[in-house]
Amino acid sequence: MFNSQRPSISDLPTNRQLVKATAFALVTATVLLVTVVLPAEYAIDPTGAGRLLGYSEMGEIKEQLAAEAAADEQNADVEEVRSLADNSGSGSEAATRTDVTELTLAPGEGAEVKAVMVEGASLQYEWSVQDGHVNFDTHADAPGISYHGYGKGRASTGEAGTLVAAFDGSHGWFWRNRSSATVTVTLTTDGSYSEIKRVV
Repeated sequence: MFNSQRPSISDLPTNRQLVKATAFALVTATVLLVTVVLPAEYAIDPTGAGRLLGYSEMGEIKEQLAAEAAADEQNADVEEVRSLADNSGSGSEAATRTDVTELTLAPGEGAEVKAVMVEGASLQYEWSVQDGHVNFDTHADAPGISYHGYGKGRASTGEAGTLVAAFDGSHGWFWRNRSSATVTVTLTTDGSYSEIKRVV
């Protein structure tokens, strides 16, 4: 037989204490939902606390990646960029080409451009913003790899550099207009990739 002693009625919480504990738990859950879960998962930030804590940008990236996946599944129409290269050579995936892409973004609007590259291939890039500034995220994805980051920034008016593909897949940039006016983003790329297009 067990010798444990049954608790007395006085040791148990009262109904009032249970109600207080339940109310406190509900308030705590609501605060976490509004300040952490909604900004981080869905880019919804009604209080502004998510942006201060850095969760809103995480949510924006997740929403952007989800939109990209949905666009791929639905085989959505994409905007082909103007090709300035002479691609009459071998036609291999590593063929060198040059492209210029122009995007017009309203305040708060986002867009993404991806180049298809093989592992180790590189391209030189330069992009600039006219009439405002943007937040950007340079990253890549591939089957089995949902996100691989190369770098990101806020309130930028332009960047330039070399992008080296970490693996076979799609590599590029996501921009979101954080200005109060419509902006134009102009991207110039030159290097080894088979195609480049706007996907979001």
